[in-house]
Amino acid sequence: MLDPLYVRDHIETVQQGLANRGLDATAELQQLATCETQRRRLIPAIEGLKREQNSTGDQVARGKRNGEEVQHLYEVSKQRNQKIKQMEVELDAVERQRTLILEVLPNLPHASVPVGKSAAGNVVVRTWGEPTALDFEPKAHWDLGPQLGIIDFERATKISGSRFAILMGAGAQLERALINFMLTLHTTEHGYTEILPPFLVSSATLYGTGQLPKFETDLFKIAGEWDLYLIPTAEVPVTNLYRGEILDGRLLPLKYTAYTPCFRSEAGSYGADVRGLIRQHQFDKVELVKFATPDTSYAELESLTANAERVLQLLGLPYRTMALCTGDLGFGSSKTYDLEVWLPSQKAYREISSCSNCEGFQARRANIKFRPEGAGKAEHVHTLNGSGLAVGRTLIAILENYQQADGSVLIPEALKPFMGGRERIEAVK
Repeated sequence: MLDPLYVRDHIETVQQGLANRGLDATAELQQLATCETQRRRLIPAIEGLKREQNSTGDQVARGKRNGEEVQHLYEVSKQRNQKIKQMEVELDAVERQRTLILEVLPNLPHASVPVGKSAAGNVVVRTWGEPTALDFEPKAHWDLGPQLGIIDFERATKISGSRFAILMGAGAQLERALINFMLTLHTTEHGYTEILPPFLVSSATLYGTGQLPKFETDLFKIAGEWDLYLIPTAEVPVTNLYRGEILDGRLLPLKYTAYTPCFRSEAGSYGADVRGLIRQHQFDKVELVKFATPDTSYAELESLTANAERVLQLLGLPYRTMALCTGDLGFGSSKTYDLEVWLPSQKAYREISSCSNCEGFQARRANIKFRPEGAGKAEHVHTLNGSGLAVGRTLIAILENYQQADGSVLIPEALKPFMGGRERIEAVK
């Protein structure tokens, strides 16, 4: 959520920032300005009436002690109290209206974010490795997996419907190995603390990270009276660890990593990536989350991105790092780097991680603050998150980049200890 005081004092800057994201928020900002005018009228008026009420209470007490008639003071106090209640109802309505507007406005882009209308405006920051050159026609993972007997799409469809898959044998082992490899790397070399959070969360939790109310159609809600949803990413429960708390600034940054399954309805994406594992309703991901101070959060974004890149480097997977333009930023992000891995079958780079600094946007919604030196005035932390990595897409990249002419797939060197020393995946004969 945007800071309402910042919006009030920098209305033109906010309007331009939202316009750079492709959003004409003129009407919404005018409504916010009206709300602010009403708040400035009502709040001091209510406070003034309450001071008068307190003064009248003192007068009544003195009058009673002196044996004076105080009935007229009671009448004045009663009328004033009714007026206070009416004005408080009016103020509550204004506050609700202001909140409803702020809830659906996206974050403002950082000054360093390139201005653009769509993904076409994203900028290549760096590349690593050369695109894999195979001396045979590469197969797509949706052909390789079934031929190796490690991915079964048809039976998954029978069980659950489209956009699900079953990993079998070496495929399931590879998925598990990747999860363990990523968690081990992030905890032992990158300094993250591992978290195993709940996979079901409340609406308040989803509100804190910005999925609700705007993106409810993207979520799977539990039927019945439960106020619970399946998580779309570990970012949601991990970021909400400190919802409603004030942290000791001397302990920041706090760094967490978590493996979870993720569940997404993929509303609005039908027809896109219908084959294979690219866009599933259920998939595994290892997430990175940081809580940082405002003056260090962009340095922390660079290191978080480097941590995600390190996974790809150790696996020997060619990739490029993209700075997303204003028109392609996610709802809560001020700045995002996407990591895109090379897929030989598509002769293209595809997203495998998204690393973002949300600044105080989520912290304001979830009320997460810190005191800079452990004391003094509390302010909102900056929250950061990134995939470290999307496990299914990493599995795809390994299958396609390490495929051999005979149809087998080699295991990357860094992954062999997590695969029981297995050298390659071959079709079961």
